[in-house]
Amino acid sequence: MSGLRDELYSLLVPLVGERLIVPRACVAEVIGYQTPADMANAPPWHLGLVSWSGQDVPVVSFEGALGQAVPSISGRTRIVVFHATEGKLQAGYFGMLTQGFPQLVRVNADVLRPDPSRSFAERSPVICQVRMVNESPLIPDLARLEEMIAEETSVTG
Repeated sequence: MSGLRDELYSLLVPLVGERLIVPRACVAEVIGYQTPADMANAPPWHLGLVSWSGQDVPVVSFEGALGQAVPSISGRTRIVVFHATEGKLQAGYFGMLTQGFPQLVRVNADVLRPDPSRSFAERSPVICQVRMVNESPLIPDLARLEEMIAEETSVTG
């Protein structure tokens, strides 16, 4: 390699007690919190629909999707709108609650290492945990999360 480092612009998305790290290209926009419209019979982690860019977008709690408590809404709560790349959601996007504004970071192989200190269930929306400087963020399985949303949307909608 010619001395150039392969870097990826990423976002550290703050959750309750931890952070996710996602490629910047996966995120369409970060918007202020708006109360989602309820969906009948949806699980607690599937919070409902919000209007974004002229369409109804499903919003989820990542913590809830992991089986943890859905966090309380605060003045710092935002919704990160992700591109739904698997084609399973009608809107083509989904939102995720975040506990603050995501932080832009550049990562490369020199700063990002596997962190095998935790394991996750096979059908969990987490691929793995990584170690970078003073952080141990989770890499979410956005395709799995999209699948989980699609399954619930088809059941409830």
